[in-house]
Amino acid sequence: MGGKYRITGDTYPRMRRPRHRRRLVLAGIGAVVVLGLVGWGSLQLIEVFTGGDKSANAADHQRDCPTAKPSVAPVKALPKPAAIKVNVYNATTRTGLAKAAAEELKKRGFAIGDVGNAPKEYDKKVPGTGVLLGAPAAKNGSFTVLGTQLAGTVQKTDTRKTGEVDLILGAKFKAFSTSKEATAAMTALTRPAPSPSPSC
Repeated sequence: MGGKYRITGDTYPRMRRPRHRRRLVLAGIGAVVVLGLVGWGSLQLIEVFTGGDKSANAADHQRDCPTAKPSVAPVKALPKPAAIKVNVYNATTRTGLAKAAAEELKKRGFAIGDVGNAPKEYDKKVPGTGVLLGAPAAKNGSFTVLGTQLAGTVQKTDTRKTGEVDLILGAKFKAFSTSKEATAAMTALTRPAPSPSPSC
């Protein structure tokens, strides 16, 4: 009886093989998990040193930044040509220049005052296109409007209390700006400027 049911030496190793196979499978799964964790950790380090997804950060930044509402900056009102009285003086050797210039300015809507030769301190002493002379208040008003009619003028102020402006024509004066050029220059001065966009 005893010899019939005895376990031989050949049978015992066959019973141990499945357990050895499970160890190999578990070891393989563990290696896969470890490699996955190492890869994930590497990605985290890359994001730390590179600042993450820049496009995502930019999108978040835009969402946080308020949208600028269309608005315009106020523009100081400039006087109309009819409200500006201009004295026209000729500082050159060309006869009749002041009269011709005064007539052209009158056609463009300016009020004309005195017309004649320039005073001694300016006679034949204006090398450029002309000089605008007036009270300090004219610098941001009458000078600006009259300057659109003649490019290159020099602005000077004196102690006068009245509002008229002297236009002293110089040696380089040839002609006034065209009506189109003068209108474009005036439009640029009176067009409201857009408000700056908010910085976030």
